[in-house]
Amino acid sequence: MLRHAINVINSTKTHINSFRRFLHVGQRLNSPGAYDAEGKTTVHILNNEAELGLMVNGFSQVGFRLNNDITVLGSMIIFPRSVLSWNVGDYTEITEESLSLLTILEPKLDLVVLGIGDPPKNLKVYQDLLPFSRKHKLTFEILPTEQACATFNFLSSEGRHVAGALIPPETITPTGDDLLQTKLRYQNLYETE
Repeated sequence: MLRHAINVINSTKTHINSFRRFLHVGQRLNSPGAYDAEGKTTVHILNNEAELGLMVNGFSQVGFRLNNDITVLGSMIIFPRSVLSWNVGDYTEITEESLSLLTILEPKLDLVVLGIGDPPKNLKVYQDLLPFSRKHKLTFEILPTEQACATFNFLSSEGRHVAGALIPPETITPTGDDLLQTKLRYQNLYETE
C-alpha cells in the first residue's frame, strides 16, 4: 500500500511539475526574536498587495494565474488594472496587427514587456519588432516568459504605464522549491497515522 502511494506521489509530481510553474511567492518574513533594531530588513511580496493592481502569480504551458485568483488560458495582454486574451500561439505569430492595440492607448505606454515563451532559437523576433517599435515609438523588453512575468510585476508595482504581452512557454523546468512544495503538499495526502 505504501509503495503504491509513493508511486502515485512520484507520478503526480511529474505531471504537476510539467503542467505548472509557480513564480516564487512567499509571505512577509518576520520571525520572533529576529533583529528588531534600526536597519532591520523586511520583505514585502508585491503579488499579495491588491492595491498595486494585477500581477502574474504563476504560469503553465496552458496559461497564467493572476494575483486575484483568475486563471487566463492561452496568451494574454495584461495591464495594471485589466487583462485581455491575446490570439497569439507563439512568437512567430507576433505581427503589427497583433500589437496594434498597444499603439492607440492613452496615456502612451512607457514599456511593453513581451514574454515570448521559451528563449528564441534565433534573433528574428528582435529584428522583426524593430521597425514596428520605431514606427510607433514603443519600447519593448523582449524576454522569455518567466523573466517577463517578474519584470511586468515589478514595473507595474512601481506605477509605470506598462503592458505585458505574454505567451505561455512550451517547456518548464521545475526548481528545487517547486519539487519541495509538491512533495510536501502530497506527503500530507498520503500520511498514515
